[in-house]
Amino acid sequence: MSPFARRRLARAKGYDWESFLGDCSGGAIAALIALPYGLAMASLMGLPPVLGVFTSILTAPVIAALGRNPVLIGGTASATVPFIALAVRGQGIGGAAKVSIVASVIMMGFCVIRLGRHIMRVPHAVVTGFSCGIGAMMLILQLDVILGVDSVATRSAGSTILQLGAVIERIGSTRLAPLALGVVVMVGATLSARWSSRAPAPLIGVALAIVLAKFMGFHEREIGALRAGMPPFVGFSWNPQDVLTVLPSAFALAFVSSVNILTTSRVVEHFRGRHQRMKTSDADAELGAYGIANLCAGMFGAPLSVGIPARSLAVVRCGGTTRIANLLHAVFLGAILWLGSGVVAHVPLPALAGVTAWMGLCLLDWSTWRRLPKMSRTDAAAFLVTALSVLAVNAVLAVALGCSIYGVRAAYARWVRPAAQVPDLQVD
Repeated sequence: MSPFARRRLARAKGYDWESFLGDCSGGAIAALIALPYGLAMASLMGLPPVLGVFTSILTAPVIAALGRNPVLIGGTASATVPFIALAVRGQGIGGAAKVSIVASVIMMGFCVIRLGRHIMRVPHAVVTGFSCGIGAMMLILQLDVILGVDSVATRSAGSTILQLGAVIERIGSTRLAPLALGVVVMVGATLSARWSSRAPAPLIGVALAIVLAKFMGFHEREIGALRAGMPPFVGFSWNPQDVLTVLPSAFALAFVSSVNILTTSRVVEHFRGRHQRMKTSDADAELGAYGIANLCAGMFGAPLSVGIPARSLAVVRCGGTTRIANLLHAVFLGAILWLGSGVVAHVPLPALAGVTAWMGLCLLDWSTWRRLPKMSRTDAAAFLVTALSVLAVNAVLAVALGCSIYGVRAAYARWVRPAAQVPDLQVD
């Protein structure tokens, strides 16, 4: 038996009912978060909304089987929207399938040439800045739903500042019912998490919100019934010109997705209490797993799957510890789609917004903010630049800007400082 198989068997022997319940609750709340976001992201791309949900359903089994981070939950994200939307405008769903399939093959190529281990060299201050920026973005993008105000800004990459401005302009029209539901979820989740670190805190918060909505007679928008069948394979034709047309977008999409996956994986490991850097071989294998999974999704025209901090953190906060949580997240999503009715259909959207906002607060990593005055100037600058850039531009460019701070410091230490320390020559 191989060492990898022996490790899997040893972990399986320690798996008990408590672990299974943690995986179940984590998978359930991750599915609840995934549903509205998957629908919204696919709509922004110009695809049928249900394909955004099928991304998670189709890719989760492959990622759970082949991925190295057991609680890294994948799904459709705003970072991939511009690339796939461009392909959809040009060639429809077939264009989305083409760019997704080529990007998936390129990601597998990144695995083969071992690019993942180099992406994993991103400094810790940049990773924590990325985490805090994503957390703030998650919180801001839910304010309009929680406050019950209309927003003209779209939920896409780089729109966070616009969204915040739009909400502030309409703060006077805040409605009590959605605010109460969102606050109940956040307070209930916070108290549950303090009571027990393994309690399904977000799930308890959602349950309290459902009870409050029924008791008070709130009539807020709900998830509703979604009935859908398995999407058909997407048919399209290739010609030599298509290769030249698709390749630049596919390469950019693959690189952006790879940075997102590995950075999110490090954030999730940080919140699991594992502060060691991921093994270089694991980083490469993670890209290969997502490449294979996205190839399966691309055949159906579903957009690429990348690491999603909110869903992954939900699994961790609910006590999920194994890759079974990822599988169950897909099972619950499938049940919501095919069964459609039941308790899940009546979950108010402000309650889901409260869950996402609570996850955003958790991602803000308050301990890092407390340590900020004690950080070196380079680390502090990289942390702040990354966090603010996530809100102002997009996550991938934010990581690049944060890393550039260290590049500037290295260049200064190598060329500028030695030149300044050379004494002037005295000429007699």
